[in-house]
Amino acid sequence: QRQMCIRDRQFVFQTNGNMGIGIANPKNKLDVNGTIRAKEVKVESEWADFVFKKGYNLPTLEEVEQHIEEKGTLPGVPSEKEVKANGVNLAETDVLLLQKIEELTLYIIELKQEIEDLKSQVNN
Repeated sequence: QRQMCIRDRQFVFQTNGNMGIGIANPKNKLDVNGTIRAKEVKVESEWADFVFKKGYNLPTLEEVEQHIEEKGTLPGVPSEKEVKANGVNLAETDVLLLQKIEELTLYIIELKQEIEDLKSQVNN
């Protein structure tokens, strides 16, 4: 492990390729003890298009409601306690958030159809 200090800032370069800024023993390729500011961050990841494919098992709103009542989170979403303890993986979180948006879109489409059916019944 090679360490160097620049103006009271600690930079650590390990022989295994890990680097730390403000942290003595980095466990990842880059560990930073502080704020990272960037104009852009690109993350490679899978995507949530599977929600719109045939055979996707969209939970019923009743199932979602029951899960929220029992666990205090949306299905598949980590709890605040888990996030505070473990942090979040940005790629996984982006996919999860898109999945939930796509599920909401499907629920809205279903509700729109129900509204149209009810309007039709009322008008007849």
